[in-house]
Amino acid sequence: MSFLLWVWHRWFDRTLDRPVALPDRETTEPGEWNAFVGSCGEDLAARHLRRTWRKVLYRNYRPEGGGEIDVVYRDGNTLVFGEVKTRTRGDFGEPAKAVDRAKEKLVIRGANAWLDELNHPEILFRFDIVEVILRPGKKPSVRVVENAFTTPQRGLGL
Repeated sequence: MSFLLWVWHRWFDRTLDRPVALPDRETTEPGEWNAFVGSCGEDLAARHLRRTWRKVLYRNYRPEGGGEIDVVYRDGNTLVFGEVKTRTRGDFGEPAKAVDRAKEKLVIRGANAWLDELNHPEILFRFDIVEVILRPGKKPSVRVVENAFTTPQRGLGL
């Protein structure tokens, strides 16, 4: 297989319809492995959102003042700030359980920045977690946990 074809299959041909080719965990540096799995999960999450009639507006939003959002999308009339969590094993439970209060604060801070750029419009919004599970030899599993967390006091003030 040519190098370019290998790159295509490994990095760009991520589909929900067949198993994802994961690199060998034993021979891959941990940082590279995590980056690959995270990137793959975000790609698959975006594909799933599009397939389920959600409009992906932005990926990997990192405002200057801090905060981070993996995917911003529209679900009907609702603006959604999404955190993508990807797992390759079931040892640590459901991926959504890995989103702690510190991560929620980062997403909320990113949402604040996004809404600041829009001059705080009167718009419905929520926070979702998109779970992606990759298993060797199996199709990826993607699940959206809607309203996974809220802001303190129902406002965005943090």
